[in-house]
Amino acid sequence: MMNHFCITSFEYHFYLKKELRTMAVEAMTFVLEKVVALFEEEVKLLGGVSHKVDSIKTELQSMRAFLRDANDRGESGEGVKVWVEQVRDVTYDTEDILDEFMFLIEQKPQWHGVAGFCKNISVFLKRFKAKRQLSYAVKDIKRKICDISDRRLRYPSSKDNLQHDSTSTELVHSFRRNAGFGEETDLIGIENPRRELIGLLLEGESRVRVIPVVGMGGVGKTTLVRKVYDRVMDRFQHLAWVTVSKSFDLKQILREVIRQLFQETMPPAFQDLETMTETKLMQELFKSLQDKRYLIVFDDIWDIRAWEALKSALPDCGCCSRIMITTRDTIIARSCIRPYGEVYSPQQLQEEDAWSLFLKRTFSDNSCPRELEKLSRGIVKKCKGLPLAIGAIGGLLSTKDKNLFEWMRVHKSLGAQLEDNIQLLNAERVLLLSYNDLPHHLKPCFLYLSIFPEDFSIERMRLIRLWIAEGFVREIEGFLVEEVAEDYLMELINRNLIQISKTEIDGSLRSCQVHDIFREIITRKSREENFATVFVHENTRMNENIRRLSIHSTEGIVLEKKSLSHLRSLFTFKYGTVWSSPVCNFTTSRLKLLRVLDLAGTSLEIFPSGIVNLFLLRYLSLRNTLIKELPKSISKLGNLETLDLKQTRVTKLPVEILKLKKLRHLLVYRYEVQSYLPFHSKQGFKVMVGIGGLVSLQKLSIVDANEDSGILQELGKLTQLRKLGIINLWRKDGVGLCTSIQKMIHLRSLDVTSLQADEILDLDSLTSCPPFLERLYMRGPLTKLPGWISELANLVTLSLRWSRLEEDPLESLQGLPKLMELGLHQAYEGAELCFKKNSFLLLKLLSINDLNHLEMVRFEEGALPCLQALCIQRCEKLQEVPKGIELLKEVKELQFYGMSDSFCTRLLPNRGQDHWKVKHIPDVQFIYYRDEWKLWPVDGTDILLDPSHQTVGMHFAISSRKKTFLGKGSIC
Repeated sequence: MMNHFCITSFEYHFYLKKELRTMAVEAMTFVLEKVVALFEEEVKLLGGVSHKVDSIKTELQSMRAFLRDANDRGESGEGVKVWVEQVRDVTYDTEDILDEFMFLIEQKPQWHGVAGFCKNISVFLKRFKAKRQLSYAVKDIKRKICDISDRRLRYPSSKDNLQHDSTSTELVHSFRRNAGFGEETDLIGIENPRRELIGLLLEGESRVRVIPVVGMGGVGKTTLVRKVYDRVMDRFQHLAWVTVSKSFDLKQILREVIRQLFQETMPPAFQDLETMTETKLMQELFKSLQDKRYLIVFDDIWDIRAWEALKSALPDCGCCSRIMITTRDTIIARSCIRPYGEVYSPQQLQEEDAWSLFLKRTFSDNSCPRELEKLSRGIVKKCKGLPLAIGAIGGLLSTKDKNLFEWMRVHKSLGAQLEDNIQLLNAERVLLLSYNDLPHHLKPCFLYLSIFPEDFSIERMRLIRLWIAEGFVREIEGFLVEEVAEDYLMELINRNLIQISKTEIDGSLRSCQVHDIFREIITRKSREENFATVFVHENTRMNENIRRLSIHSTEGIVLEKKSLSHLRSLFTFKYGTVWSSPVCNFTTSRLKLLRVLDLAGTSLEIFPSGIVNLFLLRYLSLRNTLIKELPKSISKLGNLETLDLKQTRVTKLPVEILKLKKLRHLLVYRYEVQSYLPFHSKQGFKVMVGIGGLVSLQKLSIVDANEDSGILQELGKLTQLRKLGIINLWRKDGVGLCTSIQKMIHLRSLDVTSLQADEILDLDSLTSCPPFLERLYMRGPLTKLPGWISELANLVTLSLRWSRLEEDPLESLQGLPKLMELGLHQAYEGAELCFKKNSFLLLKLLSINDLNHLEMVRFEEGALPCLQALCIQRCEKLQEVPKGIELLKEVKELQFYGMSDSFCTRLLPNRGQDHWKVKHIPDVQFIYYRDEWKLWPVDGTDILLDPSHQTVGMHFAISSRKKTFLGKGSIC
């Protein structure tokens, strides 16, 4: 049986209070920092009350220092909890007051005539009233702060809190050390990782080797390393296993290493071990390990400084010594392997291993009753292969009655179970260690992920834009705020708090998600701190003063009776729903403080008129709605930074959009999704004269340039652009467009399309292309391949469609040093493509599509050494498999779409003369196009190619043209 670590009821409640206090302090610290920053940013607008602003700013800074001091002292208890809640409330009140003031102050007089004069007087009076209200509010806040401080003095916390705090810390560390050290027969899915790690330890060079084992909390790093350590300990002369933890004491760690390494015979140099200085300990340890073969495990390293200090005491004496490290931080792991080592990342359990572990933890006979299996598998799925979570939940269920009601309760209320059940607290607090270790500025960013539904794949740029709109991202001189936010995201990933769900071809992040167990924890924490509320069903508990609301279901939701005057963000994830009040009835009185509004996927057909009154709005997404136009009054949203109208029916923007000088991301386009992408697969918007005035734009997509060359020249003013998309270009537009592109020195992605498939795309006059360009998409005929393309040292993706080049483009492209993805769609009129030796050294994905004159493809030895996927489509004259394809040893996927019957017959197993050339490729796919046939079922073994053929060992399908899947690559 597993060696469970038990805690008492007292310890549980104490720990819970401590965590609540810590979370509250961190949340308040963030809010205070945000408020101070807002005051500094907006002070110029406050007129006569600026001196009062300075006063409250000082109070806020003092409050923040007081909170941090209390946190450092380890104060806890019910009194501290109440006190922190009071501080939180007064801080939120302060933020509300400032935002309300900004809301009123930005309503500037703008009417004319007699009636306008009256309206202007009304606005003036409102602004004057706002200043008076702010003045009174400052006094009221200072009074509340004094009252809170006085109450703290009248009711001080217990003097033994520090002792309790020390006890709590030890409980966490003790559980972390003991969690998962089960019996050998009780471990699941560990054999292969153990074998791999043992190989890393015992094989390789004689020099010292460092092997960091990195992964999220609960994935089983310590358990795995312990089992490896036990297996190999007899192969080393000296052994030590030391837990480092966050609050490491270097002298204490060194002493423990020495005691364990020399427990049988302590060298004379360590006779005064307890009194030796840190430097002396390191020097003597280094000397004592000369000519020794040692194995040392440093478990749970959180700070790279700990490793930097320890490594200087461990000599490399060529005796095959090994050092193993466990950490949750990928950056620490990578730093540890210098100069020699290898990072190992244990994977979460596969589905069947996870199920087996659950059975062992839950049922005495390792067998699940049939009536509980569906729910049990649902519970296991929530754990996403995390051994710690599976073991904890299995242990909880093992104490429950084996009936459907109990299982359903656990499945539906896992978040509440984490909060209320002592057995699950152990797992939760191991995971919370990662959260508590985050710096202040990352904690709200991580909590923010609670707004997204379970298993939701979060687009990288969507998350970055939201963080910026919320004010979570600090400005750093010399960097775009988007770049700073990207660093935040990567740090959370490196700390294994966020999981990568999709990557681009170059390995960069495309989308991410949160492990379900972590999501349960941060959702509950967000609700407790009134940071965010997620509405999932009619029984969802909602605070009175909601600050962020994410709606995942409309069933039972009643918002009319809720106060939404404090709401900062509103999200909807109930796609396809036609929303009613208050979501579509935006009144300034209820939602005037809103900064983020995301209604993506709802069935809105008309732009809700009330949105234009949300003066503080920074982020507006109406993506995937049915909206066709925007009102002229959109100009009132002067703080708007992101306007996302992707996949809407908007094709023209009002000229008033040019007043939104803070716009950074303008996304107005849609794709016409068909089985076979036509030339005009993208629809953009007609841009307005004056677009060059939106100088803050980072992304502009997609501009419809038809018959207006002057606008293309004006784009040259947008020097901060990172991504630009343009369609409907005439040949005569080329010079003006090239002139503008040359000024966009920060451009990363360029997508250009000519007016028609026979209208020349002229980009030859571009003399100096943006140096950082990574992605280039060109649609339209080219007289020749522009020479500047071969100079793009950072180009990763290149797509040439309808280029119809007479000359072989491979000669110019083969030397591009970073090219990983190449698509040729009606791009070449020649009969042969030859990929020469040592060409396209990093290319991973190659798509050859509709080259109507192509008769031969040839790969020379040494060409495309990294190619992983090859897709060939509708090349009717290509009658045989590419020559030299057997030389492409790294190819994992080979796709053929709409090729001739004779071509495919040559590759059939058993009887095809060219089958031997592709038998090393694990995944070979065919799709036939037959207008009269439906999609044929595919099972991967015996598949009907047509009524007269039967094949074994390949994937075949017959498809109607209307339902054909075109391939996995982005440029297929």
